[in-house]
Amino acid sequence: MGFFDFFSNDIAIDLGTANTLIIQKDKIVMDEPSIIARDKSTKKVLAIGRDAMQMHEKTHENIQTIRPLKDGVIADFHAAEQMIRGLIKMIDNRSRFFLSSHRMVICIPSGITEVEKRAVRDSAEHAGAKEVYMIHEPIAAALGIGIDIEKPVGSMVVDIGGGTTEIAVIALSGIVCDQSIRVAGDTFNKDILDYMRRQHNLLIGERSAEKVKIEVGAALTELDDPPEEFEIRGRDLMTGIPKVIKVSYSEIAFAIDKSVSKIEEAVLKALEIAPPELSADIYDNGIHLTGGGALLRGLDKRLAMKTKLPIHVAEDPLRAVVRGTGKALKNIDANKAVLMT
Repeated sequence: MGFFDFFSNDIAIDLGTANTLIIQKDKIVMDEPSIIARDKSTKKVLAIGRDAMQMHEKTHENIQTIRPLKDGVIADFHAAEQMIRGLIKMIDNRSRFFLSSHRMVICIPSGITEVEKRAVRDSAEHAGAKEVYMIHEPIAAALGIGIDIEKPVGSMVVDIGGGTTEIAVIALSGIVCDQSIRVAGDTFNKDILDYMRRQHNLLIGERSAEKVKIEVGAALTELDDPPEEFEIRGRDLMTGIPKVIKVSYSEIAFAIDKSVSKIEEAVLKALEIAPPELSADIYDNGIHLTGGGALLRGLDKRLAMKTKLPIHVAEDPLRAVVRGTGKALKNIDANKAVLMT
């Protein structure tokens, strides 16, 4: 590392629907939920990330919590800018030197429109970025799990995030064919929420649904190593009184089954449109799963049964995309082919 690299304030951002991760100097310096809390009347930011998540669904009328990203793209431009600025400020406060301007590499969904791309760029520039580069999520995920994307060999990556599932066949530093669907972790949460209301007359919040997904979420109704039943608290819709029930993984597998099927269909569609020579490579190398959704119990087994291909779950699926974005940032010139400005 050179002398000037030590003072470098370049950062790589995985701007996710559920979580935002930031890498600086090869280290993950920020891993916070993508949410802000602000005063309704003054629009002043009161909390960002984990602190704002603690307030989510517990606020009174003067405070609102906002998730600036929806389905993998910026839904609230102003809130996104405030969030990025706030997270960068948190990094700057931790370092001994105040770092004001940055070169940023931000990952974006492969199915993003030009308008949505512009919103990402503008948010980053308003938050103090000197230069903004963008990289598609599947390419970042492939880099993050150590795939050599420059080779004339096909690799298939399925990145299941909070807002979108990105499926891409990558070869020669580019996406040959892809599928981007807006079915992912947030959809699973909504499925669980609806199931609890329908099946148990229990009203639960977004955060509780996410907790259920993490503790007992599964893609198969029968697992070799099943998790224990999980206690969930909510409000009884019949009496209006708080109550607690126990849920099993097989119930949750049933609740999210339709959404998992949509991901399966998108994977099959991507395989269907892949050129035959690359299909041969995928047959040899299998499919790589990244993103938070890759942690869903039994998903790899279910996809393997559906595609008859080997499925590899990344070692640290939640951080694969940000690590790949960090690699692209480290060598911007060498990765010019996959970066957009």
